[in-house]
Amino acid sequence: MARTFAYDIMPEIMERWSPRAFDDTPVEREELMALLEAARYAPSCFNEQPWRFILCDDAPALKKMRGLLAASNQVWANKAPVLLIILSKKTFALNASANYWHMFDAGTAWGYLSLEAQRRGLITHAMGGFDRKATQSAFDIPGEYDILTVVAIGRTGDKNSLPPDVLKNEQPQERVPADTLLL
Repeated sequence: MARTFAYDIMPEIMERWSPRAFDDTPVEREELMALLEAARYAPSCFNEQPWRFILCDDAPALKKMRGLLAASNQVWANKAPVLLIILSKKTFALNASANYWHMFDAGTAWGYLSLEAQRRGLITHAMGGFDRKATQSAFDIPGEYDILTVVAIGRTGDKNSLPPDVLKNEQPQERVPADTLLL
């Protein structure tokens, strides 16, 4: 399915989607740090930068995180050479009061990261299907952080290696028209 764009926007946005077919070739640490550098420059309330990351790119960390994914995600994400846990600090560093905008800000950082990955020829797929409580325990995540998502990162693999029920959705999806987003 080809997507249609009503307006001229940056190519990385037009080309980016969330594939499930990953090649298991490792991603160089330098490339991963560049993605985090892109995320670092996302805007945030009071420049708080509440996002934090746990990078699983070695065998022990990957094994631990893969075991916490929902079975439906393990089917494809277990081949991804990198899993990135995105966290967000719920309070401001300045005065420890609640930061209402922390997840909005962390989502913006994820957006920047995903676009930099696209620019570099990497693919990303964010997942909500994982055990948050077990992840918090397994990675000793302090309670002041919300665990937002796990992102699979890597290079495009052979989509024909996916099971038929996953393969049927292995294509960019159309979006609702921009004018329908206005209330």
